[in-house]
Order: sequence, then structure tokens, then C-alpha cells
Amino acid sequence: MTQSNLNVVILAAGKGTRMRSNLPKVLHPVAHKPMVAHVIETAQSLGASKTQLIYGHGGEQLQQRLAAYALQWVEQAEQLGTGHAVQQSIPYIEDSDQVLILYGDVPLTRKETLEQLLLAKGDSALALLTVTLPDPTGYGRIERNSEGRVTGIVEHKDASTEQHKIREVNTGIMAADGKALKRWLQALDNNNVQGEYYLTDVVAMAAAEGVDIKTAQPETIAEVEGANNRLQLAALERAYQHRQAEQLMLNGATLMDPNRIDIRGQVDIGNDVVIDVNVVFEGNVRLGEGVVIEPNCILRDCVIGNGARIKANSVIEQAILGDNAQVGPFARLRPGTELKNGAAVGNFVEIKASVLGEGAKAGHLSYIGDAVVGAGANIGAGTITCNYDGANKHQTVIGEGAFIGSNSSLVAPVTIGNRATTGAGSVITTAIADDSLAVGRAKQRNIEGWKRPVKNKGL
Repeated sequence: MTQSNLNVVILAAGKGTRMRSNLPKVLHPVAHKPMVAHVIETAQSLGASKTQLIYGHGGEQLQQRLAAYALQWVEQAEQLGTGHAVQQSIPYIEDSDQVLILYGDVPLTRKETLEQLLLAKGDSALALLTVTLPDPTGYGRIERNSEGRVTGIVEHKDASTEQHKIREVNTGIMAADGKALKRWLQALDNNNVQGEYYLTDVVAMAAAEGVDIKTAQPETIAEVEGANNRLQLAALERAYQHRQAEQLMLNGATLMDPNRIDIRGQVDIGNDVVIDVNVVFEGNVRLGEGVVIEPNCILRDCVIGNGARIKANSVIEQAILGDNAQVGPFARLRPGTELKNGAAVGNFVEIKASVLGEGAKAGHLSYIGDAVVGAGANIGAGTITCNYDGANKHQTVIGEGAFIGSNSSLVAPVTIGNRATTGAGSVITTAIADDSLAVGRAKQRNIEGWKRPVKNKGL
């Protein structure tokens, strides 16, 4: 639900030199999604009425990759510090707005944490998201008075020995009243060694005005960690995957090794799902109750019915599996594939844009494309539906209970009747009636006294 006065400002103008990449830093992926996309989606899940993206380096790439999101694009032509970045948003902030400031390279902040920050802010003009670190070296420390109220932020390099002992640090994420924030931003100066405008100076201004600055903290440190290089990016990826694995287990899945699973989208599961190692989920995946996924499988945008089993090293993309279906090992189901209840696909079988009826089987080494296979049909090893004539695709229809002999080539368009049979090695080009046998192969000739070739000596 939209919060009519929640205005989110996302800082995403940095070049990310330490990434050593031509890609803007915030476009580097966590779980196959740009870091900044995670931030945008979290912000918009809060019901923000406006989401501003402060951009600089790589603006064209950003706009291309993020075209699907409703954003207010705000350019920071010169990168003169975090305060300067937020200053660019002033024309788009109303006095009555609640402004939430986030960072495009901090992708793991949870919606619940930001809701807690906004709740803590209440009627105060400013609230900070802080975090307590075991080693706060390098971070700005949160200063508090004897009553526990925030009085300012002191940077590590400027801190005294006593201040270095403070473990509560600034994350940079804050919520503020629009009117007060604009006043503070307009009062910022760059009288410092770096010649930059620091957003942290806003805190000192608020404290000087007697504002009761509120604070909240995240559930985990990973929520407020950013990535300035690929080592830190890899750490964020692992933290994200650990979070996803934990949620799957809480929802009823058994993970044979929670450290060896990758989720790059949304996975919904029923009870008693078992997932073995090195399984990758992409897009939207639904697993029914009792599903078993063996090692080294990839599932992308698919629905798996109750009791189905995906055997090792199989790839399933944009497919639907009915209850108790079986796939693999080493099978590939391409987009448009549907396996009805109890259907089975074995090793080195590829299926595309086809339906296998209830209880139908294709056990070995087959390609089935643009086909409808009836219930209980059996597809022998090496069978191919020849669906492409070089210009157009054509359909093969195989009736219920049909038996397709090994190494058959079914040249589409063609129909195989109910309970019909094709002889092994046949090339089928015309329709077969129900309960009929079709044999379409050259007659065998045996040549007696044939001399086997021998190698030439000296070669």
C-alpha cells in the first residue's frame, strides 16, 4: 500500500573504481540481480510514493538496466560527497515528506528493518540506522550524551582514544522530515580536507537544534554492509544465499548442505521438500510437497508437482511437472514442456514445447519437440520428433498407450494413433491408425563372402 508521504532517495552515483570494471558499481549483481535493484524493490515494498535514484557514472547503463522500475531520475553531475548527492533531490522533496535515504550498494537491508527505523522515528525530525560492530575501525562513531541521546557522529580519523572505544557506528541510512532535511542540506559546507559535502553533518545540525535523534538497528550486520570491491561483493552474495537457505529450512525444506545452494529469484515450497547440493534456482520456482531434487540441478521459472523427483544434473526451464513426475538424471526440459502426473523422463532426454500425458515415459536419449504425447505412451531410446523443416515448426501427436520403437524418427506433421506401434529404426512420415504397427526402414541385405578392408602396409 502506498504511503503518500514516503519519499525514498537512493544514492547510486559512485563509479566504483575498486571494482575494476566498466559496469557502474551498483549494477554488479547479488543473486543475478543488480545490487541497486534489491534496494529499489525493498524501498517500493514499503509503499513509497516516490523513489529517487541519484545517478552519475554510467547513467545510460543504469537507465537501460532499471527501465522496469518507476523511478525519479536525479543526476549528480559532479561527485562531491554524500551530502551533495542528497542535495540534488531537494527539488523533489515536499515539506510534508518522510524522506528515507538508502544506498545503491547496500542490497541486503530488509524491509522489516526499514519499517522499524520509520517506526522509531515517530514524530522526531531525524532517525538513524546504526549498527554495533565487534571491530568498528574505520567507521564513524555514534556519540551520545549521559542521557543516551545522540549528539553527533565522529569520524574514525578524528576520534579520540576514548571515542575509538565506541562500537556503535553510523550506517548512513536515515529517515528525516522533508522540511528539516532540506534546511540542513542547504546549510552544508565543504570546509574539510576532502572538499566534500558530508551527509553526516546533518546529524550535528539536528543535535544542535535540540532534535531528539532516534535510532534503530538491523537484525544482522550483513544488512548494512556495502560492496566496494569484488571480495566484498562475494561476501554479500554468500550472506544473501545464507538468508535464503535459512528461510527455506524454516518453511519446511531439508537442505543437505545449506552452504551449497543458490537462489536467484523466488522459491515457494510445500512441506517435506528435500534439496541436495549445488542446486540453482532462478526466477520464480514452485515446489510441491515431498519434492526431491538431487545434486547439480538448475530450475528456472518452473512448477514442480507434489512428490515429483528431479534426478541429478537435470535442467528445467519454464516447464510444469505434475504430481509424482520424474525427470533425469541428465535430462533437459525446455520452455513450454509439461509432464502430467506420473510421467517420466530419463537420462539424456530433451523436451521442448511438448506435453507428456499421464504416465507417459521417455527413458533414454530422445528429443521430443512440439509434440503431444498421450497417457501411458512409451517413447523408445533414440527417438526424435523431426519438428523443424528448415523454416517452420510442425507438431507430432502420439496417441494414448502408443509404443515408439527405439531409434524412430517421427517426421512432423504426423499422428501416431492410440496403442499404435512403430518398429525400431523406422522413419515415420504418414499417420498411423489406432492399434496398428508401422515399420518404415530399408530392407536388410546380407552379402556372403564379403572381404573386410585391411590396412596398407607401410602406411
